[in-house]
Amino acid sequence: MDIAHLIQTYGYFAVALGSFLEGEAVLLAGSLAAYHGHLALPIVMGIAAVASFMGDLPYFLAGRRYGARVLRRFPSLRHRKRRLESLMHKHHVMLVLCLRFLYGMRIAGLLALGMSRISTLRFLFLDLVSAILWSASICAAGYGAGGVFRRMFNEGATPEQLTLLAAILAGTLLFWIACRRAAAALRD
Repeated sequence: MDIAHLIQTYGYFAVALGSFLEGEAVLLAGSLAAYHGHLALPIVMGIAAVASFMGDLPYFLAGRRYGARVLRRFPSLRHRKRRLESLMHKHHVMLVLCLRFLYGMRIAGLLALGMSRISTLRFLFLDLVSAILWSASICAAGYGAGGVFRRMFNEGATPEQLTLLAAILAGTLLFWIACRRAAAALRD
């Protein structure tokens, strides 16, 4: 049994499990496997979006159900909850959309969102949009990296390719900065 056969047999399951558990590395590997023809990119992207969305629900619902108990047990967290409520009132869309892009903040953020006043239906909608954006961006990065770097190393990069790569990197950097600011505001 060769590696290509293993990827074709278990690749989609690995993408689902990795995405459910917060696995950008697994999704990057899955999209690289799609670039090499071992998996289908639209299926990888769809599985990752659904699994990531489903992976968020238990934490949000745990925050919704057990948040009051946690606050009673740890009164020092009340200040942070009030701060979150203030931020949620002003920036709830950006917070929900950026949360999955903030390494190390996803689970705590989901618990906090569950304790907030955001409606469950609104959270579900925004979280689904976030899961789709996350899946598409990580898959595009993995799939695109395979093609771009292969061409750049084999043929040399054209000015158009370098400009496109710079624009993608700049857009990603700006989005990352916006997400980091949202995370910093949550910590204050």
